[in-house]
Amino acid sequence: MSREYRVGHGQDAHRLVAGRTLVVGGVRMPDSPRGPDAHSDGDVLLHALADALLSTYALGDIGRLFPPSDPKFAGLDSREIVARVLEKLELHASGARLENVAAVVTLDAPKLGARRDDIACSVAGLLGIEPAAVGLTFKTSEGLAPDHVQASVTLLLSRAP
Repeated sequence: MSREYRVGHGQDAHRLVAGRTLVVGGVRMPDSPRGPDAHSDGDVLLHALADALLSTYALGDIGRLFPPSDPKFAGLDSREIVARVLEKLELHASGARLENVAAVVTLDAPKLGARRDDIACSVAGLLGIEPAAVGLTFKTSEGLAPDHVQASVTLLLSRAP
């Protein structure tokens, strides 16, 4: 039996400000003096991931599902966003299987390389896949945008017709 394949893509970015905690892929970065200026916890990797999942079946975006104008979503843990998106995806495309995730996170500081395994395991755990199926690339802006954090995610989803 052949499988149907869908590619998803999502992006997110936030300005960094003092007094906020930086979270990437569900992992807190206590060594960062700044975090994202966002309505939720501002985890750019999980926001981009959620949008990539939604895009596989044209199900909108997280701004539509979790509007920043709605106070009930203030401070929302982005792991909850991903969980709800996975539930929505399962309702729409029962039996869909995530094959792999490729993500690029751009952040000048702190450097994320030492946390690569923690982030990959966190994302894999949320998605129910092996950490080896989570490809992470960490970049800096080379000083062009030192006051922001950004993520882009592409993923492959398969489903038996």
